[in-house]
Amino acid sequence: MTMPNSPKVKLAVVGVSRDCFPVELTRARLKALVKACKDAGVKVFACPTIIENETHTMAALAEASEAGCNAAVIYLGNFGPEGPLAIFAQKFNGPVMAVAAAEESGNSLVGGRGDAYCGMLNASYNFGLRKLPVYIPQMPVGLPEELARKIARFQDIARVVIGAKNLKIFAFGPRPQDFFACNAPIKPLYDLGIEVMENSELDLLQLFQAVEESDPAVKKVSKEMAKELGEGNYYADLLPKLARFEVTLTRFAEKNLGSRQFGVFADKCWPAFESAFGFVPCYVNSRLASKGMPVACEVDIYGALSEYLCQLASEQPATLLDINNTVPRDMTVGADLKGAAVEDLFMGFHCGNTPSCCMKNCSMKYQLIMNRLIESGGTPDITRGTLEGQIRPGATTFFRLQGNAAGELVSYCAEGEILDIDPKSFGGIGIFAIPDFARFYRHVLIGKCFPHHGAVAFAKCGKTLVDAVRMLGVKDINVPLPNTMMYAGENLFELLD
Repeated sequence: MTMPNSPKVKLAVVGVSRDCFPVELTRARLKALVKACKDAGVKVFACPTIIENETHTMAALAEASEAGCNAAVIYLGNFGPEGPLAIFAQKFNGPVMAVAAAEESGNSLVGGRGDAYCGMLNASYNFGLRKLPVYIPQMPVGLPEELARKIARFQDIARVVIGAKNLKIFAFGPRPQDFFACNAPIKPLYDLGIEVMENSELDLLQLFQAVEESDPAVKKVSKEMAKELGEGNYYADLLPKLARFEVTLTRFAEKNLGSRQFGVFADKCWPAFESAFGFVPCYVNSRLASKGMPVACEVDIYGALSEYLCQLASEQPATLLDINNTVPRDMTVGADLKGAAVEDLFMGFHCGNTPSCCMKNCSMKYQLIMNRLIESGGTPDITRGTLEGQIRPGATTFFRLQGNAAGELVSYCAEGEILDIDPKSFGGIGIFAIPDFARFYRHVLIGKCFPHHGAVAFAKCGKTLVDAVRMLGVKDINVPLPNTMMYAGENLFELLD
């Protein structure tokens, strides 16, 4: 089921046929592919026109547009006309995939041979001439049931690409002191097709002050919060304020999407925020993430984008965490580390922004670090409002898309498990086990100057994320390497030691 604030993908499939091959061959193979997609649970719209020339290309584009399709699959039922099919990919308004038909039987290799294996080579050459980011899967030539599975995965990739291309990031406030990593060049976001709307903390304060506690929407949200927290509702008196803030953000997004379909936030959350608003925004951030609208902490614009892409790839709420601290070895004795070494473990932590549905246990508390800074460690008041507890164990993907200091887009993606071990600490926190992470931490995260924030998906969706960011034009994509492979600049003798 598609998350709120996420695109719904409608796939067009267009068959292509080179004019020296029988068009009936593509027509029959396209019919078989559509049936295989239906059997696999993938809804597709088959363009009635088979593309043999540029006139057919324009007709097929019109058919896909009229059907409301926002992603397309070019299917080479035979060799295919390389120019017209590339023009379709160039003019189609959305992500495009290309696949081709395998030969079905040794009994049909004269009149029924399609040579699409050969045609894919020329098709890719024409995509390259036009610099088109067409998605071509690892094994692009196959039988209908094989291709249907690949088309299903393309649907996930397309969701990420479409979401990014139709996204606006709302930012409130400058980065906190000593958090230079959260400030990154904005130009690469525009290269991705993303809009950014930057605002002042004072703008946010005025918007908040304009929402009355007696507003019916505020009362409704306050009741939702109480129900969600249950026995963990330790600060019931704070809920009306938090509800006012949630209503403030949701109304702002609705009024300011403009030309965009989807919106996320990157907000200033300390240290001035608490004194002005009277609470920490963490719990509200967690609730909006659960509703498909992530709110990144500390004005981390690329963190907000990364969190949103994780949501799109996994079709589940995501979160943003610090790659925070090591795990004491006495906590791992006898534990199943899911293929990771002790050195690979780390704790992912943030103040309390992870959705309750992604927590093993949680309750509303106060932010200990801010309490020490702002309230001198006394009885918490304005530092209340975090959602704290152990993060839900299970499969995970740690991901970041970042604009670096040189204005270039870089990314990393690492899959693993969140362990079911009590972190014995505060905040929203969990123990992450990602195989080969220790070397990855040194040679990619440190070596390529990635910041401390990472987006967390609660599923293994690395294949989708890597292919999607590649379609978005990112070339520098990093994954953990086994110790049989060296990172650039790594000392071989370290591996032999």
